[in-house]
Amino acid sequence: MRLTFTKMQGAGNDFVVLDGTRAPVELTPDWIRRLADRRFGVGADQILVVERSERPDVDFRYRIFNGGSGDEVELRAQDDGRVTVDMGAPVFELERVPFEPRGLVAREEHGFPLWPLEIDGARIEVAVLSMGNPHAVQRVADVAGAPVASQGPRIESDPHFPRRVNAGFMEIVDRGRIRLRVFERGTGETLACGTGACAAVVSGIRRGLLDARVDVETRGGLLTIEWAGGTSPVLMTGPAETVFEGEIEL
Repeated sequence: MRLTFTKMQGAGNDFVVLDGTRAPVELTPDWIRRLADRRFGVGADQILVVERSERPDVDFRYRIFNGGSGDEVELRAQDDGRVTVDMGAPVFELERVPFEPRGLVAREEHGFPLWPLEIDGARIEVAVLSMGNPHAVQRVADVAGAPVASQGPRIESDPHFPRRVNAGFMEIVDRGRIRLRVFERGTGETLACGTGACAAVVSGIRRGLLDARVDVETRGGLLTIEWAGGTSPVLMTGPAETVFEGEIEL
C-alpha cells in the first residue's frame, strides 16, 4: 500500500498526518510502527488520521495513534494559525490514573492531594492525574535546573504507578504563565508534551496557584491551556507547522 502523508510539528513534537476525509484510512500496528520509525520510516512521535467531523460546529476530527492504539480528538483552527484541541476532562480517581497510594499519606493544598515519593533519597510531592495517560506533576523553583534526567526515569518507574507515569516539572512564573519540562514514559524528555502541559495547568488550578487560562513555555514552544474546572474539558492551543510532504510504500 502506498500512502501520501504530511510531516508536521507543533512545539517540537512531530507527527505524520494522513488524510482520511476522502476515503477511510485503516492502519495496522505494524504500519504505524513503520511510519513512526526514524530510521526505516518517516519518523514521528505520533500518527494522525484526519477525518470528517460528525458535528456541524467542528470542521474535522482526527485519530491519534501512539503505538498501536488510537484516540479520537476534535480540533478548531484559530485566526492566528494555531489550533485548539479538546483534550477531554482530567481524571482524578486514583484507580483510573492508575495510581496505588499504599503506604503513602497525602498532604492537601487547596483541597487537592499531593503525594510524597522518595526518589533517590529525596522526598518530593507530586500531583497525580490522568489526561488519557498518567501524569505526576511536581512544582520546582527553576525548571532549567530541575533534575529531569535523574529523577524523571525514577518517577516513571515508581512502583506506585503500575503502568508507569509521565513526570512533569513545573515552574510557576505567575498565575497566567508556567515553564514546563516533561519526562515522558518510554521516551525520555521531549521538547513538548501536550497532555503534560494540560496536567500541569490542571494541577496548578486545583492547587489554587493558577488562573483558568495559562501560557505554558516548553523547550519546543508556547502552548496555551484553558480549563474551567470540574468535568469541563481541557482546551489546548498551539502551533501546527508543515515540515514536508511525501509518499511511503507499506
